[in-house]
Amino acid sequence: MAPKGKLIIIGGAIDTGSFTETQFGLPQNMNFFERGILKKITTESINNTESRFEIITTASLIPEKVGEEYIKAFAQLDVHNVGVLNISNREQANAVENCERLKAADVVIFTGGDQLRLTSIFGGTAFHQILLEKYENEEIVIAGTSAGAAASSKNMIYQGSSKDALLKGEVKITGGLGFIDGVIVDTHFVQRGRIGRLLYATASNPGILGIGLGEDTGLYISKGNRMEAIGSGMVILVDGRNMLDTNLTDVEMGQPVSIKNMVVHVMSNGDVYDLTAHQLTIHHPRVIPVD
Repeated sequence: MAPKGKLIIIGGAIDTGSFTETQFGLPQNMNFFERGILKKITTESINNTESRFEIITTASLIPEKVGEEYIKAFAQLDVHNVGVLNISNREQANAVENCERLKAADVVIFTGGDQLRLTSIFGGTAFHQILLEKYENEEIVIAGTSAGAAASSKNMIYQGSSKDALLKGEVKITGGLGFIDGVIVDTHFVQRGRIGRLLYATASNPGILGIGLGEDTGLYISKGNRMEAIGSGMVILVDGRNMLDTNLTDVEMGQPVSIKNMVVHVMSNGDVYDLTAHQLTIHHPRVIPVD
């Protein structure tokens, strides 16, 4: 059965006209991200501007400041029923009061920072279980930017330099929060040159689809399998199902990895990928000629 919830995963943001995150996940200014993607989160929620929003700042090193900035951003969209859950340990993730707040939420947003903090603090807790159940059975919107996006899938990249990504052993993968299966997500993708990380992750498990989210860009995922590109940049998909060969298991640790016949797709705003049929439909907007 398809989940009733909606998932919006965002690659992060840049500082040229965008709701920006620094390396600590701090929003700095607002334009496309705030008016585009945050508005999408709002309009897809069950009660729109009246929905109850909970901002989860666990991944961030400066959670109080990040929470304040999200509250300000949503206020510009006339969204005021916004709370911040700064859960910093597993005891708090099991606390009754935090779980009750989650039960009442229509929208949950995981901010940027360190995705390993998200999985190590929430994994297997009462909070995590409630969130998984709400995603399956209720019309909740779960959104994540940067680390929050990377942690959304069942498999998660948590370490690996861009420069050395295609050397055996450089990319580290662990379990994520598991809202969606069959994919692995990388963020800040185009700007930080992370194609090697995604190629390696997909070569090591060709049955999963690699998703590289550019900054100012995201995927709106409904019914668990319909993925629509949103935002101003690109989404890169790496499909390894038809990979013909790799030397991944043969070379020594630290040696370059070879890959034969990896399929790559590029999505932009409005394009849709069916995760069940593995088919990409490119959106062709009607161009109005200028007189």
